[in-house]
Amino acid sequence: MTELYDLHSHSNASDGALSPTELVLRAQGQGVTALALTDHDTTAGLQEARLAAEQAGIRFIAGIELSASFENHCLHIVGLNIDPQQPDLVQGIAKQQYTRDQRAQKISEKLAKKGIPDAYPILRQVAGNGEITRLHFADFLVAQGRVASQQEAFDRYLSKGKPAYVPTLWASLPECVAWITAAGGVAVLAHPLRYKLSTKWINKALVAFKAAGGQGIEVVTGRASVDDIRLSYLHAAKHDLYASQGSDFHAPGNPYLELGRLAAMPTGAMPVWQLF
Repeated sequence: MTELYDLHSHSNASDGALSPTELVLRAQGQGVTALALTDHDTTAGLQEARLAAEQAGIRFIAGIELSASFENHCLHIVGLNIDPQQPDLVQGIAKQQYTRDQRAQKISEKLAKKGIPDAYPILRQVAGNGEITRLHFADFLVAQGRVASQQEAFDRYLSKGKPAYVPTLWASLPECVAWITAAGGVAVLAHPLRYKLSTKWINKALVAFKAAGGQGIEVVTGRASVDDIRLSYLHAAKHDLYASQGSDFHAPGNPYLELGRLAAMPTGAMPVWQLF
């Protein structure tokens, strides 16, 4: 049987719509045979997802997605095959969660100044013990009738240069990679083309990423076009990085970000799952 790996997905432990169990069952229905749960700055959903995967007969890879600062840019680093109990990673996650919560409060304050009050307390209740992300704020703005879609929320309020944007100093790129590798995991640069960096900057970031111990780059993603995949593969080949693939699934209803709906890995790529 051909294996189908989806190594980037989210549950409601961060900004996904489904519980870890629901996520696993949807992955099973989509033909995924190996799934990584990679919630933002939290491992809270991993135990539930692992149990569900065992019952569903799916190979489960414990993961996380960390926000990292690199020379005034925010990059996302996926950690795959991690030990979620490893002390360095646990301490790093706590640092990230504090930063994320402070950002959420500041975004809420900026929205209040625009006549949109109470975002933080409402979202704190919605998220429970989970992380509050900008996607939560986008959904809040839709629910409040301020915008018609998540994308409009980012375009009008949440993106850089907009009224509720909050610049955030995350842990450094080397720190995030170090936490992942200390936990026995493989560090992967997520969706490399989404940062809208020039070729010069993406190469600079990849040099720093690899020097820190990074081993992979997402080559096939849910939204990737044929040209995107080709370009990401060229980055992987140039920097001798393993190739990962993942849908970045958050919620049902978006056919471009569906679990397991991924193009073929380019010929010659070194699949990252060879490392675990």
